[in-house]
Amino acid sequence: MPLSEDRLIAQYAPLVRRQALTLVGRLPASVELDDLMQAGMMGLLDAVRRYQQQAEAQFETYAITRIRGAMLDELRGQDWLPRSVRAKARSIEDAVRVLQQSLLRPPTETEIAGQMGIALAEYQSLLEEARGVQVLMVEDLVQHREHPDAGSALDAAGGADGGNPLAWLLRDGLRNALVDAIRNLPEREQLLLSLQFEQDLNQKEIAAVLQVTEGRVSQLRSQAVARIRAWLASHSWEPDPDEADYENLL
Repeated sequence: MPLSEDRLIAQYAPLVRRQALTLVGRLPASVELDDLMQAGMMGLLDAVRRYQQQAEAQFETYAITRIRGAMLDELRGQDWLPRSVRAKARSIEDAVRVLQQSLLRPPTETEIAGQMGIALAEYQSLLEEARGVQVLMVEDLVQHREHPDAGSALDAAGGADGGNPLAWLLRDGLRNALVDAIRNLPEREQLLLSLQFEQDLNQKEIAAVLQVTEGRVSQLRSQAVARIRAWLASHSWEPDPDEADYENLL
């Protein structure tokens, strides 16, 4: 017999907190954990009401998608990232792009700082400040696309390719461009992304593997994202007409 809505919500409420804690750790201090949890609970409720009973073990995977999607929608609605931070992130990307084109290799941190006319320590501080820019990248591309039909597509058995976030990611244009961009990252930054998104390690575990501090992991991740964005821009990758929300994702 299917579980009632109240029982499912009570059973999976801790999942909302875990997802909120994972996300808030990558965001500026101005983002409130309670706001993310409230949005996540709405996502959980939506998941409970939309889910078509199959094997019970599948519900958690489905719920995570809806919870994280609701949290990301909340972040977009809050306009939580100040323009000054976005401007700093863009200045890093511009410097990386210029150096990449002139050096024909990934520039070092010292070279990027020099191109920006600032000290290395100041550049690394900028990386830390810009870390919020990266949040809507992989999370959006892999797990949640802001699309009015995304929920119904996920509800359907097997899903429809047009609304399925994973199917959207696998579209040749964006997928191939991202693969090329990641392949051109320095080896350590490739490893960092692999540890986080393939091995599902948290920041503390990644720091232990790389033998650096957790703060340094955050800096390297921001730098990797800046390199990816710069690569896409310099190689003239253009989104399809129905991918107009690209700038909100990267």
